[in-house]
Amino acid sequence: MKILMIEDDLAIGKALLSVFQDEGHVAVWVRMAGQASERVLDEDFDAVLLDLGLPDGDGIALLAAMRARGVTAPVLIITARDSLEARLAGFNTGADDYLIKPFEIPELLVRLRAIVRRAGGSADAAEALWTFGELVLDEGRMLVARAGVPVALSKTEFALLLTLMKQSDRVLTRAELERRVLPHSEGQTLDVHISNLRKKIGDGVIRTVRGVGYMVQRAHGD
Repeated sequence: MKILMIEDDLAIGKALLSVFQDEGHVAVWVRMAGQASERVLDEDFDAVLLDLGLPDGDGIALLAAMRARGVTAPVLIITARDSLEARLAGFNTGADDYLIKPFEIPELLVRLRAIVRRAGGSADAAEALWTFGELVLDEGRMLVARAGVPVALSKTEFALLLTLMKQSDRVLTRAELERRVLPHSEGQTLDVHISNLRKKIGDGVIRTVRGVGYMVQRAHGD
């Protein structure tokens, strides 16, 4: 995996660089937003770690510029900003995950692998079965069944359900879902797709988090 680290803190940068090298990854470390802007356009990265407080600019502005210029690499924000407003700003701007400092290295590695897997997929992921009670989604064959009965979904509905089930127990903001599933919407809003999806798979699977977005919340033991 090739990772772009945008982090101005020397101690954190050196520690992460050492960890990534030990894990067998290729890591490029820059400390300035200006440096990151050049590297992210000139090279292909599997993931980006982004600090928000940079000496020459704000990480949110940098992320917005990256997305505007067509950079699709998954981004994990690492920051001390722990307010809900800061997290929502990160996700609404195009971040794939958000981790509060100080963090544990094992958690960072798990989250990093998760966003890369979600963004690019893998042989194992492509054949995965995702379940929620009686609902089963076969990602490889693009099939959904409830209690053994096939459920006919449109491509958009399937992609929406898959995105939510892959990240169960995490709230996905409306902007994030629209960016991932409805980048070229033909008029139907996210709410319409959610409503149609609920009619087909039944109530109790997709939960609305008012003012934020949607999630699939698993009961304990699922």
